[in-house]
Amino acid sequence: MEQLWWEASVWVALALASSLISLRIGISVALVELIVGILAGNTIQPKITEWVNFLASFGAVILTFLAGAELESRTLKRFWKESLVLGFIGFLAPFGLAWLVGQFVLGWDLRAAQIAGIALSTTSVAVVYAVMVESGLNATPIGKLILAACFVNDLGTVIALGLLFTSFGPWFWVFLAVTFIALFILPKVTPYYLAKVNAHSSEPEVKYIYLVLILLAYIAVRGGSEGVLPAYLVGMVLADTFLSELPRPKGGASGT
Repeated sequence: MEQLWWEASVWVALALASSLISLRIGISVALVELIVGILAGNTIQPKITEWVNFLASFGAVILTFLAGAELESRTLKRFWKESLVLGFIGFLAPFGLAWLVGQFVLGWDLRAAQIAGIALSTTSVAVVYAVMVESGLNATPIGKLILAACFVNDLGTVIALGLLFTSFGPWFWVFLAVTFIALFILPKVTPYYLAKVNAHSSEPEVKYIYLVLILLAYIAVRGGSEGVLPAYLVGMVLADTFLSELPRPKGGASGT
């Protein structure tokens, strides 16, 4: 156990250092954490264990879910054209350019060039959302448009990765079926569940969301996809539910 505590101390110390640097220089902590992680990985090389990988993956799933929960239906209806255009260009331009450069300029083989294109075409919704929250852009129309475009971008990456490298076995189709059913059922069941638990001090609503996200992430990974994809979709379909659960300002004023 002493080794486990030491490893945890190293990782938390790096996170604390990132926060302090962010406060000092005024740059988003998400970006500072990336830089600190790169420096630490190439110098002190902290041990990456299974529990570290799990916490990182689970954190990415939660942040992606929260990003999706920012996109209520009226935002999607308002910006769906712009988000599709921006997301499609954001995926296709780096994917195609990196693929062509890798294969025809650098002389890589087909698979290597395709992997390079996919790696450079993706975006991190979790990082974008963290930056948005720190700057307050997540509550603005332009911020919601950027989040929607990021999802389209990542969706293109997942589709390309699946078409080029994933074997469409039984679990892939199970993943699609379960995700579709969950997206249909959750908006109907969740308001009833939240009303029943009524914000109990044990926070059963948080555990409920965790359970849904973890189960869908398991099925997604088993099917050859990514756990963040169903998390984003679940956040989107529950955005209106969470918005309606927010307390209204006193005096009868409606929220914006």
